[in-house]
Amino acid sequence: QVQLVESGGGLVQAGGSLRLSCSASGRTFSSYTMGWFRQAPGKEREFVAAISWTGGSTSVADSVKGRFTISRVSAKRTVDLQMNSLKPEDTAVYYCAADPKWPVRGNEYDYWGQGTQVTVSS
Repeated sequence: QVQLVESGGGLVQAGGSLRLSCSASGRTFSSYTMGWFRQAPGKEREFVAAISWTGGSTSVADSVKGRFTISRVSAKRTVDLQMNSLKPEDTAVYYCAADPKWPVRGNEYDYWGQGTQVTVSS
């Protein structure tokens, strides 16, 4: 199995920035996708961004396009989510996910982290 651990969440004022990181351990694959989702209170979980490890292709939700950037790090088993120009509506628990295929449809990821809280004050 693959274990995923998120870090970097916290409290920030509107217009500020945060960087989230997701570290993977355990079984690896020849090619796979790592993605970010978020869930706000009273809302369903929604897709934020995803990246292909081998090809470097990315997919970003329209709601965060131009503000959030997903990237791989040199260790090849960590993915970051750089969040700029944060808005109160970005407040949510952010989850990391991984899957051994690209692309991944909807929430169909095999592995999930426990989540990290991001709170944006107005």
